[in-house]
Amino acid sequence: MVSTTPMRRRLAQAVTFLAAVFVLIAMAANPSSAAPGDPTAPPNEGTENMTLAQLIEATNAAWLDAQGALEASKKHQTELANQMAAIQRELAPIEAEVNVIAAAAYRTGGLRTAAAVLNSDSPETFMNRSLMVNTIALYNDRQLRKLNKLRADLTEAKKAIDAEVANQQKQADIMKKKKEETEKALALAGGKATGGFVSATSPVAAPAPRNPDGSYPADPCIIDDPTTSGCITRRMLHAYNEARKANFSRYTACFRPSGPYEHPKGRACDFAASASGFGGTATGNDRLYGNNLAAFFVRNASALAVLYVIWFRQIWTPAAGWHAYNGGSDPSSAHTNHVHLSVK
Repeated sequence: MVSTTPMRRRLAQAVTFLAAVFVLIAMAANPSSAAPGDPTAPPNEGTENMTLAQLIEATNAAWLDAQGALEASKKHQTELANQMAAIQRELAPIEAEVNVIAAAAYRTGGLRTAAAVLNSDSPETFMNRSLMVNTIALYNDRQLRKLNKLRADLTEAKKAIDAEVANQQKQADIMKKKKEETEKALALAGGKATGGFVSATSPVAAPAPRNPDGSYPADPCIIDDPTTSGCITRRMLHAYNEARKANFSRYTACFRPSGPYEHPKGRACDFAASASGFGGTATGNDRLYGNNLAAFFVRNASALAVLYVIWFRQIWTPAAGWHAYNGGSDPSSAHTNHVHLSVK
């Protein structure tokens, strides 16, 4: 009978070899598994807050949509108000003129006008008086038609303004609800409101394009990421470039094929506080750099379609502002070595 021991030994060696191959393949496919201590490796932000990130993304995306609709509605309301004022300015003199026409018609009456035409002393006078009466009648008819149209336009403008006011209340209600939902979600990660990082002197960024109704156009991950071999969206590239224009040019990494937040969607970037890359907890000038960068994104949140910013154990959302954030104990998870930016 042939012994099975050598066969089992060879089988075990083959399994060990295949396992090693799979590990090497996984390391090559995932940049985030770079060697520990590599300052240019993407920060390991952890996966424990993935559900929280998804909640914040959903609530604040809806908040941004409502905010865009609200701003567009207010703009449209202003346009309608200007239109209504112009109609009223045009309407006033025509109403006065029509009142004069009505008073004259009441005083003279149709029979007197007809008598004046019929009592003409010659065919030429008859024709002239007939033409004059006809011209006056046509003019009066045009003015009456114009008056009725302006009144109808004014009524429609008032209805449209009322509709915009109702729409604004609807969007405000949505924003209030999403703010409450965001605060509940943030309670899972420390939650308390903080002063955060705000600066009125931050540079002003150019706005990202929006649709006429205030919404953001579809934005797939199809633009080459200038920081990795992956892709990012147009809005993410816009925010990245605006940060660069404002002299925030230290090491940055955006696309990541896996992990929490919007990195795999091309809608997030990590901006290192240190010029050399992602290292330990930022101090001194590096921390000041991170403070200023976070404040820049917050000041320009509407222009850059900011979904949220995370920096130094704090998270900012457009719906709820700055709140404490407990992402983990290491510098990357706590976001004390980089500013995280997600855009819609």
